[in-house]
Amino acid sequence: MNQNARKFFNKEEKESIKKAILNAELDTSGEIRVHIESKCDKDVLDRAAFLFDKLGMHKTELRNGVLVYLAVNSQKFAIIGDKGINAVVPKDFWADIKEKMAERFNKGEFTEGLAEGITETGKHLKKHFPRHIDDINELPDEISFGD
Repeated sequence: MNQNARKFFNKEEKESIKKAILNAELDTSGEIRVHIESKCDKDVLDRAAFLFDKLGMHKTELRNGVLVYLAVNSQKFAIIGDKGINAVVPKDFWADIKEKMAERFNKGEFTEGLAEGITETGKHLKKHFPRHIDDINELPDEISFGD
């Protein structure tokens, strides 16, 4: 099955993912983005790192951006955190969240898997990067799409 990334999630599912991002960012200065593509012909972490840079995720003041990358037809996904986050979270932090997401994805629960991973990321970001009164949203909350 060859799905177009933009059509993989319906309107309600996209809104649910965006709502998860908005809710996760309520209590943290951390920034979370989701990028979805149809396929990934390379190493998934290399592709996610390339997109992290291309999307300007490294430009946050505290270097606390997180990219959740999903290639729907290739059945690959990755989570990339900026160096400000990786300096303070446990070594297996991303692996634990990714494992929980994979369980959902294996059941075909992609929206729920993304929302759960985003929510879990937000909880951990809150510990290390709490939201301040003058916090601004440095990155868009909309899902971005590739080919």
